[in-house]
Amino acid sequence: MALIVQKFGGSSVANAERVNNVASIVTDTYKDGNDVIVVVSAQGDTTDDLIAKAQEINPRASKREMDMLLTAGEQISVALLAMAIERIGCPVISMLGWQAGFMTNSAHAAARIKTIKADRVRSAIDKHQIVIVAGFQGINKYDDLTTLGRGGSDTSAVALAAALHADRCQIFTDVEGVFTADPRKVPGARKLDEITYDEMLELATLGAQVLNNRSVEMGKKYNVEIEVLSSLKRVPGTIVKETANMEQMLVRGVTKDTNVARISIIDLPDVPGIAFKIFSRLAAKNINVDIILQSIGRQGSKDITFTVSRDNAQETMDQVSRIAELQGKKILCDTDVAKVSVVGAGMETHPGAASLMFEALYNSDINIQMISTSEIKISVLIDEKDADKAVAEIHEKFMSSKSL
Repeated sequence: MALIVQKFGGSSVANAERVNNVASIVTDTYKDGNDVIVVVSAQGDTTDDLIAKAQEINPRASKREMDMLLTAGEQISVALLAMAIERIGCPVISMLGWQAGFMTNSAHAAARIKTIKADRVRSAIDKHQIVIVAGFQGINKYDDLTTLGRGGSDTSAVALAAALHADRCQIFTDVEGVFTADPRKVPGARKLDEITYDEMLELATLGAQVLNNRSVEMGKKYNVEIEVLSSLKRVPGTIVKETANMEQMLVRGVTKDTNVARISIIDLPDVPGIAFKIFSRLAAKNINVDIILQSIGRQGSKDITFTVSRDNAQETMDQVSRIAELQGKKILCDTDVAKVSVVGAGMETHPGAASLMFEALYNSDINIQMISTSEIKISVLIDEKDADKAVAEIHEKFMSSKSL
C-alpha cells in the first residue's frame, strides 16, 4: 500500500464529465489499495471569472479581499469532486486549505507556506478516507485566508506530499507529460520519460506551463518524486526526480516566455554604484530582474539594459525614473519581445550547444537582442513576432543534431 498525492488542474475538472473522469481516476487508485490525497484547482476559467467580477466592483480591491474571493473557486471544486466520489461509493472528505493545515505568511496573492499542520488529513487517511484538499490556499497567523499565486495548487500538492512523506506526487494535466517543446505548436516535440529537478525548474521558470516552478523547488528540497501525466489518457507520464539519464539527450526542452519587457537606460554616468542603486531599488519593490547587459564605458557614460516581467514594466519605469542620478536620462521600455531558451544538463559537457542555437536563429533570419547562459540553459531575447518560429527552428536543430 502506498500513499499517493494526486493534483488535478482546472481543465481536468472543468465540467461535470471531467469531474466524473477525475473521480474515476482517484477511486481506481484507491481501489488498488492505496491511500489517496487529492489536491484540486478551481474549475476551468473560474479564477479569471472571479477576477473579472472584482474588476466590475472595485478595480483597486485590496489583496486581502481578493484572496477571500478567489478561494471560493477551489471550494466549489473540492465539494463537487467529493460528491462524485460519494456516488461511486468510496469514503471521502473534502477540506479547504486551512482545514488541511496550510499555514502561510501574510503576503496576500503570493503567500508562502510556512508549515502544514496535517493532523486532520492524517486522521482521515487513518480512517481510509479519500481526502480532497483545496489547492492554492491557506491561512495566516491572523486567521485570514491567503492564496499562493498562479500555479499554487501544484505547490500545495508537493507540500502535502512532503509533509506526509508520500510515495509519489502525481500532477495531472491536459498533456501526457513533459515534452521537449509545446506539442501543440511543435509537431516533432518528444515526451520525456524522466527529467531532473534542475532541468524542470529551468523549464518552468523559462515559460513551460506544465509545472509551477515553486512546486519543483519544493520537490527538490524534500526529494518528492513528481510524475506529470494526463488526466484524459491513461498512459505513463514524465518522472521528475534527482537524477535522470543525461547521456541520451543534449537538451531536454525548448521554451518561450512572452511575459517579458526590456528596459534600457541610456548614457548613465560611468561611476561606481549606479548599478547598485538601480537594482537594489527594484529588489526592494520585489521586482525580479532577469537578463542584464551593461555596455563598456565610453567618454564617461555607459548603457544598462535588463529584462523584467511585462507585468512589472510600468512599476520598473516609475522606480528607475525616481533615482536622482537618472533624472533626465533616456529610459526606454520595449514590451514586444520574447525570451526563448534551451534547457538541458547535457549542455554542460557539449561546448557546441550555443553554436547550434545561434545557427538555427541565423538560418531563420532572427536577430538576437540579448543572451544569458548558465550550466544548463541558454536564453536569448528576440522580437515577440519571431518567438514561435524560433522555438520550432531551434527544436529541429537540436533534435536532428548528430551530437544527441
